[in-house]
Order: sequence, then C-alpha cells, then structure tokens
Amino acid sequence: MAAPLPSTAVPTETDADAGALAERPTLGQSIYELTKPRITRMVAITSGVGFMLGAVVQHWEAGDLAFRAAACVVGTMLSASGANALNQWWERDRDAVMPRTCARPLPQARVSPTQALWAGLGLGAAGVGLLALIGLAPALVSLLTILIYVLLYTPLKPVTTVNTLIGAVPGALPPLIGWTAAATGNALYAGWAGLHALWGPGSAGGWSLFLLMFVWQIPHFLAIAWMYRDDYAKGGYRMLPISDPDGRRTASMMLLWAVVQIPATIAPAVLMHDRLGPTTVVVATVTGLIYAAMAFRLCRTREIRDAKRVFFASIIHLPLLLMVMVGDAMVQVWWQR
Repeated sequence: MAAPLPSTAVPTETDADAGALAERPTLGQSIYELTKPRITRMVAITSGVGFMLGAVVQHWEAGDLAFRAAACVVGTMLSASGANALNQWWERDRDAVMPRTCARPLPQARVSPTQALWAGLGLGAAGVGLLALIGLAPALVSLLTILIYVLLYTPLKPVTTVNTLIGAVPGALPPLIGWTAAATGNALYAGWAGLHALWGPGSAGGWSLFLLMFVWQIPHFLAIAWMYRDDYAKGGYRMLPISDPDGRRTASMMLLWAVVQIPATIAPAVLMHDRLGPTTVVVATVTGLIYAAMAFRLCRTREIRDAKRVFFASIIHLPLLLMVMVGDAMVQVWWQR
C-alpha cells in the first residue's frame, strides 16, 4: 500500500481561498477595468489626431505645444474613462446576464455600484476640468460627449435600434475635442473666443473628422452586434441583428455605410487642402473600396465569418487612415514652408 502524501502536499480550503484572493484584481485594477482601456485609448488617439491636424499649420513654442497636446490627450482619456465607468454602472444588471460581459467588475462584485458611480463622476469631472484649462470649447465638447453617451445612448440601447446611430455621435466627437484644443494656439485659455473653432470659418476641417468617425462606426458596431447578437438578446438590448434573423437588413445597412464611408474619408482632404494632399485621397479611396468589397461579400454570404472579417477590417482601416492623414499633413506643411 502506498504511503500517504505529506499533509503539506494536500491543498486545503484555506490554500484555495488564498490562491483565489491572490489572483483577484485589486480595487484599483477593477476601477481601471471599468474605464474600458482599449476604447479609451482609441478615443485618445482620435482626439490626438484632431489636435495634430489643427495644430500643424500654426507656429508653436515647443513647451506650449507639448503642454496643450498633453492636456488634450489626458483630458480626453479621463473624460472617456468616466463615461465608460458610468456606462458600466448603469448597465451592471444587464452585463451580469451576458456571457460577453459577466466577468466585468460590477457583475463580479469586485467594485460596488457606489464606488463605480463616484469613480465615473470623478474621472469625467477631472477630464472636463483639465480640458477647461486650455479652452472652453474642448471642455464643452467633452462634457457633451459624456452626457450623450451616458444619458441618451445608454438608456436607449434596450429601447430602439436607432441607438447605434445615437451612440456614434459621442464616438465621433473626440476629434473635435482635439481640433478645438489646438485652435487657440499658444493662448493658455481662450474662453468664449475659442468657440469659433466649432462654427467659425476654420471649423470645416474639424467637422469633417467628426463625419469620418461617425460614418466609420456604423458598420463597425453592426458587425459587433452581429457577432454577439445572442449576448445582446440575453441582455435585453434592441440591436438590428436581433430583429433580423437572416441578416439581410443588417448586411445591406453595413454595405450602405461602407460605401458612404468612401466620400466621408476623402472629405477631410477636400476641406483641409492646405494640409492634406493626394496621399490621403489615394489611401482613403483604396482602403475604402477594399472595406466596401468585404461588406459586399457579407451581403452575399451573410455568414458570421464574413461579419468578423468586416469587423477586423474596420479596426485596421481607421488607424491606418488616421496615421496617413497625420503624416501627410506634416509633410505637406513642411513642404510649403
């Protein structure tokens, strides 16, 4: 008969509990998770692109440029973090019944609803406050982004499929935060005067970036809704793929917006011809046609694998185009000088 194992080799309930506690994220890590870091990073990037395209034609002192750019990006990140935390606070009960989201901090009770609420409010206020240091316009755009996302888009998700269009508005506003933050140049605080960047003669470039981001989001989010429609149905959300079993309407809508995206991505080059040139037009056209072709394929097959291809194409298409636009602007302005 084999000798018994030493008692120290047998895991006890206490050992298991200790291991679970050791692996459990800290409160700080859980709050960080509430901010949806990957989405927040993308929001910060689009705000930074708006800032760069607005700033590239101006003359700057290096220190002023660095301070304003940093305040713009950090302020946008804090605002987006607050909005995302408030979104998770609002949707915590629905998140708990969806396999895709049930491991989030609130469903797992790693953060209390009160902690999540205060974290969201505090981060959002900090972001708007920091942006107010460099201008009233970026602070107001940031505040509007939070309010639309939390108070309009979030409660409408279980009510109407139009929520996708409404949700695209706050997703498209961050480039305007950057654009308006750069509009006042070296002035530390522009006050009401800085609002001209939203509706004055020089505002068209910023709004073209808003249009680009708005149109890009529709097929992107419809692809996500298609891939996770069972999850969304369990959560009680009203998404187009849920009411479209064969996917015909969803695929047609994705193709329509993918085609509209081509002129929308060319528009910044037309409206910012002093800083964007043929390179942006060519890349926007080629990548847009490829993207539309993938959406067309989805229309023909209406299979989940093609919906995934459209999704992955969307997350390649946008960063590539934004990088080309920034590089093109820097080259064009340098060449002109």
